[in-house]
Amino acid sequence: MRNANRQLKLKSRPVGLAGPDNFEESIAPIRQPGDGEVLLETVYLSVDPAMRVWLKEDPGYVPPVEIGDVMRAGGIARVIDSKIEGLQTGDFVAARVGWQSHPTLDAQGLHKLDLDLGSVEDWIGPLGTTALTAWFGMREVGAIASGETVLVSGAAGGVGQVAGQVAKLEGCRVVGIAGGAAKCAFIADELRFDAAIDYKSEADLTDAIANVCPEGVDVYFDNVGGPTLDAALANIRLNGRVVICGRISQTAADELYGVKNVGLLIGKRIRMQGFIVSDYQDRYDEARRWLSDKLKAGDIKQRLHILDGLEKAPEGLTMLFEGTTTGKLAVKVSD
Repeated sequence: MRNANRQLKLKSRPVGLAGPDNFEESIAPIRQPGDGEVLLETVYLSVDPAMRVWLKEDPGYVPPVEIGDVMRAGGIARVIDSKIEGLQTGDFVAARVGWQSHPTLDAQGLHKLDLDLGSVEDWIGPLGTTALTAWFGMREVGAIASGETVLVSGAAGGVGQVAGQVAKLEGCRVVGIAGGAAKCAFIADELRFDAAIDYKSEADLTDAIANVCPEGVDVYFDNVGGPTLDAALANIRLNGRVVICGRISQTAADELYGVKNVGLLIGKRIRMQGFIVSDYQDRYDEARRWLSDKLKAGDIKQRLHILDGLEKAPEGLTMLFEGTTTGKLAVKVSD
């Protein structure tokens, strides 16, 4: 199918977890680029929790993916044919490529990869948008300072693993929450977090956090929401900050959890703030230079969990919410 563009389109809106039953494959002819366009071959697709939000009828901050549309997704692609000045055949770009093998796109949102900063794999991982989310969430929203105690949920995931390492490099004591002994060993041994909490083995997460952080938590970086957020709020110190990055435990839940400890924000003067990484898109280069320097120095690591083949993308979306992945999840579409 050299002249075909394989596509995965939304067939039905999921209830609960999204997966293969909600998508269908179709074949479209490859469209040659017109002026101001580029034909790409997708190499990697990023699989992220926000994608499940985009499948709702009202995500709130972007339009939903419509039934019959190619599934929205960011990724890395190789230039096959270009009618855009500054892009040549063989260049690599980061773009909103979608779940398809050979998209034809205009220049909006394309970013030519600077391979001096890192490899193509680095650009889907520690130089990609998940790492940028971690960097801006910790430094700008969390306003971390040396000597503070930082708690990260979803700490073995794509965002969490970088968020914790950024805080460590800024002189913080970092505690990660993850599910299972293997994930906790990963963040403690490989990523050098100061401590790890296995939420699956704890009878009371509030007490577990208190035991590891007896003087409280200055900054909580939340990727999970729900009861984990409640447990963290119970342990936040005076003038603490809570960074709301994601709430994967609630995104596909049948019944939403009502957070009970919000009242603590008043007496403890806690600031709780959500953010979207694109709020900082004019500063992406700054963040990537910092991340690249730390990556080359061996100060930052990021594990990639790679699935092989475009057809694996819906399965990956299920795995992400089942918690069966470790590291940044991506789909390899071509070599």
